[in-house]
Amino acid sequence: MAEAHAKQHPYHLVDPSPWPVVGAVSAFVAAIGGIAYMHGYSLWLLVPGLLLILYTMAMWWRDVLKEGQQGYLTPVVQLHLRYGMILFIASEVMFFVAWFWAFFDSALTADSSIQIAKTEFTGGHWPPSGVEVFDPWHLPLLNTLILLTSGTTVTWAHHALLHNDRKGVLWGLTLTIVLGVIFSLVQIYEYSHAAFSFGGNIYGATFYMATGFHGFHVFIGTVMLIVCLVRAYRNQFTPTEHFGFEATAWYWHFVDVVWLFLFFAVYIWGGWGASVH
Repeated sequence: MAEAHAKQHPYHLVDPSPWPVVGAVSAFVAAIGGIAYMHGYSLWLLVPGLLLILYTMAMWWRDVLKEGQQGYLTPVVQLHLRYGMILFIASEVMFFVAWFWAFFDSALTADSSIQIAKTEFTGGHWPPSGVEVFDPWHLPLLNTLILLTSGTTVTWAHHALLHNDRKGVLWGLTLTIVLGVIFSLVQIYEYSHAAFSFGGNIYGATFYMATGFHGFHVFIGTVMLIVCLVRAYRNQFTPTEHFGFEATAWYWHFVDVVWLFLFFAVYIWGGWGASVH
């Protein structure tokens, strides 16, 4: 009888989970709080939704880690997880393509006589009249070097893991996390000294949407790296089974590449010839 009910395939059929529903409700609550804040209500209305999202992430990740430790991640499952991560990163690429498109559409048609409505918003040139941009060779260049260095440290950690070098894994992940935190702090400092705001001109709107969402992705990647560091301390990775770490490394490299595009397209090309703050 037991043999008749034994699993005859290498796939893992997940158990019923409450977290998709809880996550959807959390996102809805956060959206309502965010919309209320944009209409002049207290920022505290956004906090419950964000806390619920963080709780959902923690509990969902906990269950996923338990599944990995119970032997459910067969080679077939790991292959499909990689396909899923590739598709997720591809969707993220298209997400940023939308913001780059908005930036380039506004910039390339700023002086076009056909785009009359846009000319009214830009003053007939890009960046719009009166906008003082960041010096790309100051803080933006520093952040570029920081992210590129973090890409090398996470690669170091990955190679150390493949060679079963636990000390190298811990050092590589720790340095990557520190560099990610420094990047975020530098960007916060940069934003606090900006000469333009989100509202009032199309340059500020497209600039903050593109760089701000990238900063949010850096934060998410840093949290993922912290989780990997804790798991590495607990010896939950092996040279043959470490998809959680590998997926995080892929995500971090994606963040690096997006920033390079932002640096050259938004900071250098997008602010060329404008007054520097």
